[in-house]
Amino acid sequence: MSTDPQADTAAAENPATPEAEPSAAAEAEADPAADTDRTGPDGSGTAEPAGAEDGAGPAAVHGEAGEGGPGAEPPVSGRGGEGESPAGPETETETGSGADGGADADAGAGPEGTAEPAAEAPATPALSEAQAELAAQRIERERIARRKAEREAPVAAGAKLSGKAADLLAAVRAVEGGAKPSSVYFDDAPAAPRKAPVAPPAPRPAAPAAVAASVPSADTVEGVRAVLARGGAPEALAGPAAAALGEDAAGQLTENPWRLLSLPAVRPTQADGFARALLGAEAGPGDERRTTVLVGWLLAQAGLKGHTALEAPVLEKALAQYGVPDPAEALELAIAEGSVLVFHEPLGPPVAGTAENAADAEDAEQPVRVLVGLEGAAMAEESLADGLARLAAGTFDASEDWERAAGSAPSPSASELIRAVAGHGLITHTGGEAARAEPVALAAAARELGLRVCLAAHAPGGGPDRVTVAGLLSGAEGPGRDTDGQFALDLLVVLDAPQLDVETAAALVESVPDGARLVLSGDPGVLGSAGAGRVFADVLAARTCPQLVSRTPDPGPLGELVSGVGIGELNQVDAPGKEVVIVPVKDAGEAVHRAVQLVAESVPRAFGIPADSVQVITPGHGGSAGTRALNAALKERLNPGPGRFGGFDPGDRVVHVPSAGRALPARVVSADAEGLHLERAGARIVVAKELVESQVRHGWAVTAHQAVGTRWPAVVVVLPGDAAQALSRDWVYTAFGRGERHLSVVHGVDQALPHAVAEVPAKPRTTRLTGLLTALATAGAQPG
Repeated sequence: MSTDPQADTAAAENPATPEAEPSAAAEAEADPAADTDRTGPDGSGTAEPAGAEDGAGPAAVHGEAGEGGPGAEPPVSGRGGEGESPAGPETETETGSGADGGADADAGAGPEGTAEPAAEAPATPALSEAQAELAAQRIERERIARRKAEREAPVAAGAKLSGKAADLLAAVRAVEGGAKPSSVYFDDAPAAPRKAPVAPPAPRPAAPAAVAASVPSADTVEGVRAVLARGGAPEALAGPAAAALGEDAAGQLTENPWRLLSLPAVRPTQADGFARALLGAEAGPGDERRTTVLVGWLLAQAGLKGHTALEAPVLEKALAQYGVPDPAEALELAIAEGSVLVFHEPLGPPVAGTAENAADAEDAEQPVRVLVGLEGAAMAEESLADGLARLAAGTFDASEDWERAAGSAPSPSASELIRAVAGHGLITHTGGEAARAEPVALAAAARELGLRVCLAAHAPGGGPDRVTVAGLLSGAEGPGRDTDGQFALDLLVVLDAPQLDVETAAALVESVPDGARLVLSGDPGVLGSAGAGRVFADVLAARTCPQLVSRTPDPGPLGELVSGVGIGELNQVDAPGKEVVIVPVKDAGEAVHRAVQLVAESVPRAFGIPADSVQVITPGHGGSAGTRALNAALKERLNPGPGRFGGFDPGDRVVHVPSAGRALPARVVSADAEGLHLERAGARIVVAKELVESQVRHGWAVTAHQAVGTRWPAVVVVLPGDAAQALSRDWVYTAFGRGERHLSVVHGVDQALPHAVAEVPAKPRTTRLTGLLTALATAGAQPG
């Protein structure tokens, strides 16, 4: 590596392999809203939405944040990132919170899946024990739902539960007595499989279309505005509250003021203040209305962090931090209400009886951990597991044509992939950027054999034969659907598989017809999906289908550097052509100056790469060197203007985020009454003017999550000193890997960079997919 002489910096060596020990802050529990790198509807991820920055919330009126009472936000500190506590103050990193702690008008919640499981028949002797248990659990869910619909009044405070509800509570408390709870919130991945389902649910016949939010009537909004005014909450929340809660929004808020937590802009302390203003002394921290809503809110926040479920003790601890006097009872009530689902994950192999009597073996208790989750993610995960098992069970004969295709493949790894796909319905393929050529070669070979093939990626671009996953599901791209609503194809190859969340993956897999093949391909070292789940990692961990590992290395100094980061080593590499340059800086102001200089002058002059092809990547949106500060400086230098189109001018580089997790680079063309006109990959799109603020932001500088799935000729990674706590190995791996020919690192974090690479791997997400896949494979292998 070398420093950049064009940037007037002295020669500096590449950071050495770190020797520093992890700091205490890196080990501490932290707020789930302080995610290090996630992409939400406006490209920033799971940050606190609009209204937080200027105090536009109930807390701004009542001042709950500083009261320190039972409902006050717990003072938890630490490094933001996946797998952290559901409680604590907001900080700003890539979620819209950066090193400066300023709030961003961001939201990252995606729609929950709505697939309902079919009613199961009672277990028969032909069913396995695992199948019978799941059937009984689903029947119990339906019974709870019916009871909830028939009940005319809520459960009285302190009422006792009986039957299955009491059994579920006993299971929750059994974990506390025998299982060891997590020491850090949300950090433990599922350790064992859940029971196998009786049969896969019926596939959705068509792609899940985006459901347009219903427009509430003026009377509804006015009624909500009156309730908000009585509670001292901003009247600006009336429209969103009416849309979220429906026509009876005013009545719901009057009966249960904590329903205000349905809005992403509202925090529990703010909802507590609103409730106290409406209910007075009656609004205590143990109010059943509060605790039931709070359980759902905590699970929703965990979903924004990537988790599909939480361990019961972890959830109870979080409830206690929000002042709930009896967390176990609160969880019991939520289970009885049917607002959450409970799952038993066996720990270890089945327990055998220690006595000679067979009855003792039956009575032996299997250690389990109890997971609690919301219905949307739970049903999507189960549907995904069923769909993957269905495809993996397909039988195929590898003909001589496939062998000839493998023999003529461009590389040995591509040959292995073609041979594996010839005889199997589900395959995983892993590798770096160079390995992306192998599934492309597979697709070409399959087309030569007369198969209908579709190659889908996370981001647009890469060739005329490639579509996006979002476009494929919506029907805007790809082969279309047959009369049964499934994709009209024989082979689906999904690139960037780590970016699949459970909702998207379930919709995708359910649409793949029987007899077709599915290949999931990607680099397991990059940042995970913006939505809940870790689909690719879970499928790899289950090991229930063939797994192909590419032997094609990424070439050159950049490939060597990134490959080292992937195994936890920040190596010094030889870069005679200045492929890798380190630019040391002392503070954030200098970091911004050097970044602008590199993009506008140094890289174009030294490599002939135009400024428009140089991408800046930084850990967060806020702070002195976040995307906002960098984009303002880069716009001033590269495309100055008054921002006459809602802050944008013709020629501005922007990022368009039409939905959570999708950040699409584009350029501003013009604007009119219809909206902001953008050009993306040669196509014109129009963003309605009411959506511009939430869906479009300047794009000279982006976060690593916005950049994943895309590469540029040159990349400038900016690491200001205040971003040290946001760094992790997968973040560095993703950011450094976005450059094709050149990488400049504006380095102001000292030893935090090598420490992050060596000591801070991605935190695990709590999911159930690995266990579900393993249980299905085990059940499928049992005779009868």
